Amino acid sequence: MPIHNTEIAEVLHRMADLLEIEGANPFRVRAYRHAAHVVSELGESLHSRLQRGSNLTELPGIGKDLAGKITEIAGTGTLHQLRELEARYPRGLTTLLQLSTLGPNRVRTLHERLGIGNLDQLERAAREAKVRTLPGFGEKTEAKILREVDRVKRDLQGGRMLLRKAEQIMAPFFEYLHNQPGLKQLVIAGSYRRRRETVGDIDMVATVKRGSDFIDRFAQYEDVVEVFGQGPTKASVLLRRGLQVDLRVVPEVSFGAALLYFTGSKPHSVVLRTIAQKRGLKVNEYGVYREKDNTRLASRTEEEMYAALSLPYIEPELREDRGEIEAARKGQLPKLVDLKDIRGDLQSHTTASDGRNTLEEMAKAARDRGYEYLAVTDHSKRVTIANGLDERRLRHQINRIDRLNKRLDGSIRVLRSVEVDILEDGSLDLDNEVLKDLDIVICSVHFHTKLSREQQTERVLKAMDNPYFHIFAHPTGRILNKRDPYELDVEAVLRKAKEVACFVELNAHPDRLDLNDTYVRLAKEMGVKVAISTDAHAAGDFAYMRYGVGQARRGWLEAGDVLNTRSWPELQKLLRR
Repeated sequence: MPIHNTEIAEVLHRMADLLEIEGANPFRVRAYRHAAHVVSELGESLHSRLQRGSNLTELPGIGKDLAGKITEIAGTGTLHQLRELEARYPRGLTTLLQLSTLGPNRVRTLHERLGIGNLDQLERAAREAKVRTLPGFGEKTEAKILREVDRVKRDLQGGRMLLRKAEQIMAPFFEYLHNQPGLKQLVIAGSYRRRRETVGDIDMVATVKRGSDFIDRFAQYEDVVEVFGQGPTKASVLLRRGLQVDLRVVPEVSFGAALLYFTGSKPHSVVLRTIAQKRGLKVNEYGVYREKDNTRLASRTEEEMYAALSLPYIEPELREDRGEIEAARKGQLPKLVDLKDIRGDLQSHTTASDGRNTLEEMAKAARDRGYEYLAVTDHSKRVTIANGLDERRLRHQINRIDRLNKRLDGSIRVLRSVEVDILEDGSLDLDNEVLKDLDIVICSVHFHTKLSREQQTERVLKAMDNPYFHIFAHPTGRILNKRDPYELDVEAVLRKAKEVACFVELNAHPDRLDLNDTYVRLAKEMGVKVAISTDAHAAGDFAYMRYGVGQARRGWLEAGDVLNTRSWPELQKLLRR
């Protein structure tokens, strides 16, 4: 059974986690993390590459030693060095790293001093006031740990998976099914199609030729570990990665009705049924019917289904019962932003700080995506762990960008920029004397994230008074399923942004998607434009833009609401404060 790229990446990440807890050389840890990133972002299966005899050292940053380890994982699903490490530590120990209050050193201290090896043991020790007795912890940290334990347990029990991870699991399954004889149509529906940040089970809707054994082949997929049920029109399976997938095979005449029904959301479907009932109609997974004689009025397409209820087509991302049906009735549905509308990326990092590709490599990768411009926003000096730039090094970066732009000869414009830290007192991490020479300044919070709501908000509002503050990056600091957002009055921040003519970012990294869809829509309603940026730390990360666009669509954004749908001259005008 082939080992998928996501599984290989998880083994590499687990190796890095345990090495970090053990206190190994940071460069060694970083090498494993980099390898995990490279593997997870590959466009094709590593298993397939190895079968073709491909040399893995051709992959960026993968040397002979790591290539051998990846090959071992691809062949066995594990790594003998990882098994040796796991024998020295409890299996649940790395789960503690999901707590934002705990880094590798603290996890090691908890394990060595209190024998803690999993979440339950940590929670018990914290409730018994044992954690506060350790050096570097204290009562406040202990209280934060308890809150974090509760969050991580909720995430683990909730069973919802990040959209990106679900996509990586479903891509080979979808390809396998698409190549089966007899298939006519196949769509992944549910929250996956609505582009929610996380998904639970996966729903698939298909039409097939008469006499096809498609359902049998669905249940025989190599990653299926359990078949919950299988019949002539449906089947439900559990995949090796813990994802449940439900398939419905419907007649072509009912495909639109089934797709609408299984896409959801449930609240949206309830409203549609209510509208139908008031008109003497009924709606189900087979179509729209007249109640009095059971005549079918629509079913073949979703457009037909909505039209039978006197509604225009509503895009899947909007189907959450958040006013979309009322907007449809009034002819006020937004024309949602599309990936093709994006003309540049306004946050990216290079090897000058913590990126994995050079300035020129990032510029050429952005150009290859058809972008007109790219903001290179390496970290400022406060972020020492990322080798942040001080004023002198930023000046050097500006000169390098100017020289590169001459060589690129207008094929793409690299914007002189930086991701500058907002310090605790609301000042910026770099002097205005250098900020004034930049094309665009991205500002963000990386430290002192535990301030009160009032303090954190005041800090950001003060920073926004700086005339060189252009975009507030990843505004709430959240990392999905790992770190809660810090306390912040987002509405107050948006009011300030409107007042001083600056902007907010929708960070498209699939682990962040920050702002969330609710705040994105609030920004639109308040007239604050949003930059959809990938926060790319490697050339392959530019592909994250589609996640950001999906989130923007869930927040009702149109192209005009998005900063980086403009040409560079148009964007320049907006950046003048």
